[in-house]
Amino acid sequence: MADLTLDAVEKYYGAYHAIKGVSLKVEPGEFIVMVGPSGCGKSTLLRAIAGLETISSGKMTIGERDMTHEPPWDRGVAMVFQNYALYPHMSVRDNMGFALKVARCPKAEIREAVENAAKTLRITEHLDKKPRALSGGQKQRVAIGRAITRAPDVFLFDEPLSNLDAALRSQMRVELGRLHKQLDATMVYVTHDQTEAMTMASRIVVLNEGKIEQVGTPLELYNHPESLFVAGFLGSPKMNFFDGKIVDVAGKALTVAVPGMPTPITLTLDDDVQAPAFDSTVRLGVRPEAVRVGGDIPASIALVESLGNQTLLYLDAGALNCVEAESSDGFITAQLPSQHRYTLGDTVQISWSPDMLYLFDTSGRRLCTPRLAVAK
Repeated sequence: MADLTLDAVEKYYGAYHAIKGVSLKVEPGEFIVMVGPSGCGKSTLLRAIAGLETISSGKMTIGERDMTHEPPWDRGVAMVFQNYALYPHMSVRDNMGFALKVARCPKAEIREAVENAAKTLRITEHLDKKPRALSGGQKQRVAIGRAITRAPDVFLFDEPLSNLDAALRSQMRVELGRLHKQLDATMVYVTHDQTEAMTMASRIVVLNEGKIEQVGTPLELYNHPESLFVAGFLGSPKMNFFDGKIVDVAGKALTVAVPGMPTPITLTLDDDVQAPAFDSTVRLGVRPEAVRVGGDIPASIALVESLGNQTLLYLDAGALNCVEAESSDGFITAQLPSQHRYTLGDTVQISWSPDMLYLFDTSGRRLCTPRLAVAK
């Protein structure tokens, strides 16, 4: 394993600026997961690390070696793709050993590397089969095994589980976590799946429009987002957002009035931020799990999702309905633990503790972190 360093990496496609000054240090043995919306640059950045895309400017090093302009085969990386990319006419054994065969490694060395990787991935009994005889999960293990046999300094994964069904994705997340610990390898993983990011990553890199928004552990990003974008991106269901006006500023204390809420809310600014101006617009956020049934805000139930271990309510609260909630038509989402019986059209009273509210200014800068957020 080795460290990986990106220093002010830029990537242009003609006039299109795909990667904008990305700097990142991946420590030896880390499992880094890059997430972000479609088109944010995460796959482009991964391909640039692999050498499949040229870097327009900046520098990339692996260990002590400058790999900025080195060809892909000389970078000490191995990439696992979304579509497996197995040779259908070759056996599993030949697929896994192909890169070593091309490198003219001795046959005994190839055989040992393939058999060790197969044992690690528990696919030894499939070594003489063709890919068409394998399930999706088995094919993905073969693709990973092909990477393992190369003994790379850095493993790269480009949405490797997206073609699998839900049960297999869950199983393969466990397998990849186990593999990471067993190999003690440096891994960089791209996904759009938040569950994969939250459960597998040592640290998460959130990308937006070619730039890094925030880097941190899963819980750091979930509990202490530095921007409105990160707060809204991480979390499923998404955070509820409401626009408000500042009606009083007293040192670190802000009082915010929100249309549809019976009384203004007073919040304490984070230590590292300055108060916005009186009467300026701000945005409040509250996680669905912090919305409770019982309180002073009337809302009608527009949709109920009973998931067994939890119940999701989509609520119409009139003037208090969410902003930036295109997927739910502005409804407030409440995530209730365990099972509850509600009927469409029922009216409930909802509330949340001010100690569970986030606050952002119009530029998306964080102003206030919930007092009850888990410590970093």
